[in-house]
Amino acid sequence: MDIKRKEELFEQAKQWILEAGSHIRDHIDAPRSIQTKSNPNDLVTEMDQKTEQFFADKIRSSYPDHLLLGEEGFGDSLEDLKGTVWIVDPIDGTMNFVHQKRNFAISIGIYEDGVGEIGFIYNVMEDVLYSVKRGQGVFKNEKQLPNLNDSRPLKESILTLNTTWLIPENPHVEHESIQELVKTIRSTRSYGSAALEFAFVAEGIVDGYLTMSLMPWDYAAGAIMVEEVGGTVTRADKGELDLLNSTTVLACRSNIYDEIIDDYVQLKTKESDR
Repeated sequence: MDIKRKEELFEQAKQWILEAGSHIRDHIDAPRSIQTKSNPNDLVTEMDQKTEQFFADKIRSSYPDHLLLGEEGFGDSLEDLKGTVWIVDPIDGTMNFVHQKRNFAISIGIYEDGVGEIGFIYNVMEDVLYSVKRGQGVFKNEKQLPNLNDSRPLKESILTLNTTWLIPENPHVEHESIQELVKTIRSTRSYGSAALEFAFVAEGIVDGYLTMSLMPWDYAAGAIMVEEVGGTVTRADKGELDLLNSTTVLACRSNIYDEIIDDYVQLKTKESDR
């Protein structure tokens, strides 16, 4: 993607994401229509749907040759990532949105032929915008973030992970190995928004994020950011991320990456069998 075109797309996407966030803030206390999707804890609201529809309308009217991959059904049916693809999560952390009215984000990743070029993660209620243009750094609002510190060992690290992976009944990973990981590191956190957890890894306020199940819109923007500041992002078996399907993900400082996967991640099933 040439510099001029990247800058144009960046500024347009930034305008839209701030506009969408402002609308959500203005209506944060409005009555909610809440439904469930894959399970009783997989929530969706009319605000999720309206926000994705907002982006779909804007993208299709301004860039009719671009494609959209989105969570709430307003996107295109994709078999590959050829061309320019916007990967959008209108509200990442819907449960937080419903129950807490905070700790959720809008996430947009713009990919060109499968390569992440532009990313935004907008912490709506805090009015904090993380942004990235590949090769030009990651910014928190107007301040550029430094590259990640690779001198801190795993035992002094803080990781974000869901406690689901500590339960024997979880279908993806051997829980004993994750328990040993938790015992080894300094502490854990769980924020309830994958997009924000990626942003916090990129910012360096946590050292890594490990999960056994994410969809592309959950990490499309965040993966660009973490890699831009020198981190490593792959599947939990060290394979490349699949931006068209659910996948395991480890995003972390590069110096703790091998140790986490080699010593503490024992998957129950192969990625190809998921």
